[in-house]
Amino acid sequence: MKFHCERDVLDRAFSTARRAVSGRSGSHPVLSGLHLELTGNCLVVTGSDGDLTIRVEAEVGGKKDGSVVLSAQLASDIVRSLDAGQVEFSAGDDGATLVAGRSDFSLRTMPTDEYPRFEEPGGDSVNLDAVMVADALDQVVKAASLDDARPILTGVLMAAEEDGLRFVATDSYRLAVRDLPGTEILGRDQTVLVPSRALDAVGRVLDDASGLTIRLGDRDASFTIDDVQIVTRLIEGEFPNYRGLIPDSHPNALVVNRVAFLEAVRRVGIMARDATPVRLTMSADGLELVAITQDVGQGRETVDAEYSGSDLTVAFNPEYLLDGLEVSPGDEVRLETVDSLKPAVLRSVGNDHFLYLLMPVRVS
Repeated sequence: MKFHCERDVLDRAFSTARRAVSGRSGSHPVLSGLHLELTGNCLVVTGSDGDLTIRVEAEVGGKKDGSVVLSAQLASDIVRSLDAGQVEFSAGDDGATLVAGRSDFSLRTMPTDEYPRFEEPGGDSVNLDAVMVADALDQVVKAASLDDARPILTGVLMAAEEDGLRFVATDSYRLAVRDLPGTEILGRDQTVLVPSRALDAVGRVLDDASGLTIRLGDRDASFTIDDVQIVTRLIEGEFPNYRGLIPDSHPNALVVNRVAFLEAVRRVGIMARDATPVRLTMSADGLELVAITQDVGQGRETVDAEYSGSDLTVAFNPEYLLDGLEVSPGDEVRLETVDSLKPAVLRSVGNDHFLYLLMPVRVS
């Protein structure tokens, strides 16, 4: 095969498809590679780990059709390192070459017949607002677990609600819930569990997308964003009863400027070393944040806030608290609490579409 294109075109295709390639290819070393297929002027670059597949179409100057599998890491790193401008790519029985300016690289290739065949997923397709979904994924995906020992928690629940679609994720320490009113993609009471890794890849591509098409099958899901298609196997199993985690009522409520709160947590959190939490003391006088690390020091800051309820001190993991504050919309947030041990709920004032639940840290 042989083609030429701009470095940036190849860099985007390689770096996007590479997100599906796992560092643990195991008994299938060919999955550590990117599959390139050229037909006319259309280059399709595919990366896969067997569960997640990302395909990117790119328009190039095609000279000779063909296919090849290259090391994903090497090919991506080489292309990214090249100077901007034209790249000449060719591949044959003896390997592949990339030439750009004064740079000339030769790469060993892997057997194309060992690379798994791509199968289009089934199911009906639905078009969604790309900006709205990107915003929802940014709010929810980070709350999913990264621990493969509990695969259910590594997924994001997509559930049909009466007024639209809901995204839910939890790692058992925090819970994020985002509603998309008026968005219908699932049948009544239907749910699917999508790997957070796949939705993270979707969110990265959605940044500059013009549209999003979702297709849900019985065992897989497909997300098409312009010239990128992301296909993933769904997670089988029962998602936890997250509704039971959300307290029915909160006797205490703190209303505070979101940015002021976020910056205070970020500053005081500098002193929260070795898993030290940040303590929030809430009273009619406002909000005080304190972090104390033995043999290191302490940080303290006060923030103007409105508080109703009994005086209360509650401690949180500062990183988890920051994650919720960073993605909460609006100028003001409301932190609702029951006591120092029960889950707290962070909401945006005037926006009920996003909820972030946080488990407190027990302190002496």
